[in-house]
Amino acid sequence: QVQLVESGGGLVQAGGSLRLSCAASGRTFSTYALGWFRQAPGKERECVAAISRSGSTPYYATSVKGRFTISRDNAKNTVYLQMNSLKPEDTAVYYCAADPTRYFSGWADGNYDYWGQGTQVTVSS
Repeated sequence: QVQLVESGGGLVQAGGSLRLSCAASGRTFSTYALGWFRQAPGKERECVAAISRSGSTPYYATSVKGRFTISRDNAKNTVYLQMNSLKPEDTAVYYCAADPTRYFSGWADGNYDYWGQGTQVTVSS
C-alpha cells in the first residue's frame, strides 16, 4: 500500500508561485511513476504533469508548459510541482498519483493506482 500526502496549496495572486509537495510512504518510491492532476469545480480531472521513475522525460499539459515544473527527490520520497506565473484558471484541487508498475504513466489517470487526498490551490485575479 502506498500513501501519498500533498502539501503546499493555498491562496495566491495571479502571477505568483506555489510549490506543491507530495510525500510518499513505501521503500520503493524510486520505482514509482508519478503524476500531478487537478480538478476544478464542474470540470474533469486532468493531468498537468507526469514524471518517470528516473525523473527523465517529464510530461506537461499544454496549459501549464513553461510555467510548471515537476521533479522528484527519491532520497526524500517526495515529488514536487513548482508552479510559476499562476493564473486564475489554475484554481483547482491538485492531486498527486503513483503507479508502482510502469516506468512512465503519462496523462492517463487510469494508469495510477494510488492517490493523495488533494490540496486546494486558489489563484485570485
